[in-house]
Amino acid sequence: MADTNNPMVDSPTSGPAVSKTTLPIAGLQVDVYGLAELPAAATSISCLWLHHPRLRSKVDMGYIADEILSAYHAASSPASTRGLIAVAFDQRNHGSRLISETANAAWRQGNATHAQDMFGTISGAVTDTVHLLDVLEGYLFGAGGGPGAAPGGEDRHIDSNLVLGVSLGGHSAWQLLFAEPRVTAGVIVIGCPDYMNLLQDRARLSKLETFTVDKGATFFGSKDFPKALVRACEKYDPKAIIFSSGEILTEPSASEQDRIRSILDSKIRGKRFQILSGGADKLVPYKAGQTFLDFFKNATTGWYKDGNVYVEDNVYPDAGHVFAPEMRRDAIRFVLDTVKSLDTSSRVASPKI
Repeated sequence: MADTNNPMVDSPTSGPAVSKTTLPIAGLQVDVYGLAELPAAATSISCLWLHHPRLRSKVDMGYIADEILSAYHAASSPASTRGLIAVAFDQRNHGSRLISETANAAWRQGNATHAQDMFGTISGAVTDTVHLLDVLEGYLFGAGGGPGAAPGGEDRHIDSNLVLGVSLGGHSAWQLLFAEPRVTAGVIVIGCPDYMNLLQDRARLSKLETFTVDKGATFFGSKDFPKALVRACEKYDPKAIIFSSGEILTEPSASEQDRIRSILDSKIRGKRFQILSGGADKLVPYKAGQTFLDFFKNATTGWYKDGNVYVEDNVYPDAGHVFAPEMRRDAIRFVLDTVKSLDTSSRVASPKI
């Protein structure tokens, strides 16, 4: 299926390459980048999970792994006790897992279950990542065996996890950061933390009858966004986890702060977020998640500042729905800074908003 909104079109045609090992892990074909380059003394391993865009595949994330790992190797000592690897797999109904091209289409392309299908892929990527988190170390390093085993036989452990997701993968990166305690930092590229608002606006642009009949007042719970999907959003999606289908309170009352604090404590305390958005993005416009981001930044720099959550919200005015070179430069900086902070006494930096 052709995709006129491919955010990876600006990818470099050549550049430094790092090793790639493709393994069958827990029923998935998984690309692991950087095993061969791990320093001999490295026993602490950081893992960067790469979530690809809609209508793309794990192969599209290879150049991102190349750029980030090459930059990390250039800045690290060969004698380091820490190493960094990157991991990519095909999201559900994509790449080697494709079962229905129609299910990856939008409403305008004739897919009546677009909202459910896309959400299933997003939350499915979260579930798949969590399962792989459970078993990856054993496949790569288990008891001194595996393709990433240390030369001297020392035990290697994955002690930190980051995620970088683009577009569809940006949506799943948001959800993964809220779902999994072991994933403590993420780069969210042209993704949205408010699936319900994103799809309601898409319904408006698609002129769905379920939206136009009353300007969206009863869209949630309609055939195009069923109640079961609303409940799924409340389980997985950041905005709905905190506010359900109700209004986002950018300045919540003291009692609301107490309620929200317990959620934030359980989901994101101490985590690091970098949000990279295109100011000219029409497919996932910044405004779709802006109200939630306003709440998020107000909380993490104000009444929830003690939660030690780092939020870097960067909008690139001229960028559309694309992972632009300047975005990639900022993503590399963020990943390297995050990994470096793991082995320093000062692990939390001041947010840049």
